[in-house]
Amino acid sequence: MINPEDLQTVRERSRIEDVVGAHVTLRRGGGGSLTGLCPFHEEKTPSFHVTPARGYYHCFGCGEGGDVFDFVQKINNVTFTEAVEYLADKAGVQLRFSDTGGQRTEPGLRLRVLEANKAASDYFSEQLSGPGGLPGRQFLDGRGFDRDAAIRFGVGYAPTGGHDLRDHLRGRGFNDAELVKAGLIREQGWDFFQGRVLWPIRDAGGSVLGFGARKIFEDDRMPAKYLNTPETVVYKKSQVLYGLDLARVNIAKKNQVVIVEGYTDVMACHLSGVDTAVASCGTAFGDEHARLLARLLGTGDVSGGEVIFTFDGDAAGQAAALKVFKGDHHFGSQTYVAVAPDGLDPCDLRTEQGEAAVRDLVARREPLYRFVMRNVIAGYDLDRADGRLAAVRAAAPLVSSIRDNSLVLGYVRELAKLIGMDPDEVRREVKAAHAHRGTRPDRPAVAEEPPAEPVRSELRAPSPTDRRLEAERGTLRLILRTPEAFSQDWNQLQPEDFTDPTYAALFASVLNADDGEGSWPQRVVAANPDPVLEQLVITLVVEPVLREPTVAYAAEYSALLRVQTLARQIGELKSKLQRTDPTADAKAYNALFARLVGLEAQRRELLAVVTGPSL
Repeated sequence: MINPEDLQTVRERSRIEDVVGAHVTLRRGGGGSLTGLCPFHEEKTPSFHVTPARGYYHCFGCGEGGDVFDFVQKINNVTFTEAVEYLADKAGVQLRFSDTGGQRTEPGLRLRVLEANKAASDYFSEQLSGPGGLPGRQFLDGRGFDRDAAIRFGVGYAPTGGHDLRDHLRGRGFNDAELVKAGLIREQGWDFFQGRVLWPIRDAGGSVLGFGARKIFEDDRMPAKYLNTPETVVYKKSQVLYGLDLARVNIAKKNQVVIVEGYTDVMACHLSGVDTAVASCGTAFGDEHARLLARLLGTGDVSGGEVIFTFDGDAAGQAAALKVFKGDHHFGSQTYVAVAPDGLDPCDLRTEQGEAAVRDLVARREPLYRFVMRNVIAGYDLDRADGRLAAVRAAAPLVSSIRDNSLVLGYVRELAKLIGMDPDEVRREVKAAHAHRGTRPDRPAVAEEPPAEPVRSELRAPSPTDRRLEAERGTLRLILRTPEAFSQDWNQLQPEDFTDPTYAALFASVLNADDGEGSWPQRVVAANPDPVLEQLVITLVVEPVLREPTVAYAAEYSALLRVQTLARQIGELKSKLQRTDPTADAKAYNALFARLVGLEAQRRELLAVVTGPSL
């Protein structure tokens, strides 16, 4: 855990308008807020609001919102700790971690590494265009990529000298220790990349995290065809995807991601119009990659989203597909496989058959379940009765695991046709597999790194346009934005003054909030860390108010809310009076009538505080 004092210091030094302003053009709006086009969804009319005084942002179009840490997490697709470290580096704050008893990384190292990577990327790009970069240009040209494509994807070339990059970056003020920690030179001082074509690997925000390098000379001392930046404070190969900076917006917009195997495949896809393509970097696609993409696809309606893998049609491709299927629980989207009939990857497909063929490859995708099912069946002798039974029993768990129950019947029929069995027999095997899915053989019983379960909430966010709840919403908005405008007992308000369960729960959090660290809205959220309440607080603190939030204004809202409560109580009393016989039970009738008179008097007193029908 990060030391709370350090966390608060980072928050104070990281002005949200500056952090957001690096990604969004902000303009002055009403009520002290700034507005701009939301970076998380496509829009033409600004609905994205930043409130510097409160340190929050909120989009009224897609509902995204939070503080400066939330924004960095979302825009860069990083964890909370990584977001804090990123902002701490920029603010010059040395973080202390309670789990290590001290700092985890030296202050400023992450930022320094990112700066070195950016300088190296610029240098490699310059070298590709220079006289020494001819071998790199010839390699790209042989795969159908011209100068414009190289510029678009930031492709570069590492000279063969051995110290060229080191000497260049020394001249830019970097020392050898920093360059070793960035993975740009080795301990002995030699350049890490020599005589190779390079692709900069960036995060969603465009920061260069590392590089992927392709062998182009036969006498290259490093035998591997591809060489990647070693693990650094910013580069974790299991957590990065090449092309994410180019595809992020399109993935969220189209609710689709295409996962290919290489850097040139990403280039080929984007140049062909498949602008949602990404690739893993020097490692197989794994669980952390899946969780990263799941967060991106979570920006929209993932129920209709698509995750499309391109695999070779050989045994390695089939094994990769089965591995992906076992991790498919990470996606709420439908998962597909796209395999070219001749086994060509997207880069070769574009070179040999044109860009339309790449688009057709993705368009001809088939469900991952079907691809795996067909390959499972291929391992059995379907000419024998026992072979057919074994095949259906092997494939049945796949069918039973399909999320959309409406598709199961069709898959049963398809499986029956592929194997040559009666559909009713196949259906019985699928039912049996479904009944024994506690520890399904086709998926791991316990994941090595199980994804965190989302916090569930019994509450539902009230509609901001519900006129019946205007007074409740307006009162809470003022309480969160200007608590000093209320008396110590919150102008005598009670939880029962709020008819909506979510508004009532939020006011209960107000009553239970302590005087601890953090801003007032943060302390309210901490009193009841419910995800719906947290999002409601974020929304309310950035919603504009109609008038200056003074003590008198707060008193009017409180009075109106209490008047509505009295109106409900008066209505109930009148109903009881109508049902009470004054001659048969005069005492009860008189008590009810006296209570009614008292409530009417309170109502008139409160109405005198409300100056107009609209607040």
